[in-house]
Amino acid sequence: MTSPVRPWMTVELAALGERAAAFLTAQAAAHRQRWVEQKHLDRDFWTAAGAAGLLCRSVPAEYGGGGGTLADDLVVLTALVDAGIAVPTVQVQSVIAPQFLVDHGTQEQKHRWLPEMAAGRVVGALAMTEAQAGSDARAMTTRAVREGGTYVITGTKTFITNGSIADLVIVAACTDPAAGRHGISLLLVDTRDCEGFSVTRVIDKVGQHEADLAELAFDRVRVPADCLLGAEGGGWAMLVRQLTKERIVIATTATAAVERAVVLTTRHVNERQAFGRPLIDNQHVRIELAECATEAVVARAFLDSCLVRLLKGSLDDATVAMAKWWLSDLEGQVLDRCLQLFGGYGYTTEYPIARLWANARAQRIYGGANEIMKETVGRSLTVRR
Repeated sequence: MTSPVRPWMTVELAALGERAAAFLTAQAAAHRQRWVEQKHLDRDFWTAAGAAGLLCRSVPAEYGGGGGTLADDLVVLTALVDAGIAVPTVQVQSVIAPQFLVDHGTQEQKHRWLPEMAAGRVVGALAMTEAQAGSDARAMTTRAVREGGTYVITGTKTFITNGSIADLVIVAACTDPAAGRHGISLLLVDTRDCEGFSVTRVIDKVGQHEADLAELAFDRVRVPADCLLGAEGGGWAMLVRQLTKERIVIATTATAAVERAVVLTTRHVNERQAFGRPLIDNQHVRIELAECATEAVVARAFLDSCLVRLLKGSLDDATVAMAKWWLSDLEGQVLDRCLQLFGGYGYTTEYPIARLWANARAQRIYGGANEIMKETVGRSLTVRR
């Protein structure tokens, strides 16, 4: 089965993908076990990825980035999936955190942070989620109180990707609790030698073991007023805008995982012998694999149509929500069926299919739970009376 031509792919993007694949596959082979044991990627990876030009690809060149579009970042993230490296840690560093600065930062903020992030010398994180505020960001209790020329931040955050290694944390906090979502602001916190900031726990996870997930505490952390990102009270709108981008990233990496699973499983069932013949000689195996391969092709067609619209600026939020929930749901279904065809080997982390399967489960949760995505789609279909 030949891969379909992607309508948004260019010669330059294809070359970037090849370069990313070579770099990331070599990195994973040499260092992945250490990353898993320490629960995070190390500094050498970040600086090497920066030197290879793989970080912050959609950040304008004037701020040290690749000067491309989101398509550049998606090509790199797809290569991460193929190399077996958990995507969220690079996704936050290269797409989510820097885009807040690109879209809403002052010139001083952009020039201070973006070149360092693109070079891998500064690792970024977004601290939005709290124990009682997941998909409902308006329920957050972290406070930022203006005191003269500073903001004083108090509160806790959880499930923060890159939280234990981040130098820059974009913190969502209430600056006006009485204003509801219009009282949420974003603040840039330099965690290096930051009094009152602490990493209270690195969380054990089902999958994505080389990507850290941390709980953070802010005990009267004081930052200068010029660390405010955008306007005071404008944080909710900024979060919503970036969540839309995060969801299309999840849809892309889910599709990449489906395609990767089909490739790995096709290879396995053709090579693996059972009862004196290859597994593929069994009709049931062929049917299972045929269905998974067909779903991969359908998923790619839907995703590519979304990406074409995204790059033209015409992709709406309801379609993004459809892509996020449907493709991540499909990811779980296909990976489970493919893993089954590996038998006992599929349940061992020596085989990439097991790691893909474990990494996939969170895709239906973060970026807005799939149930929330369906509500978004449903509201778009409601006729206002």
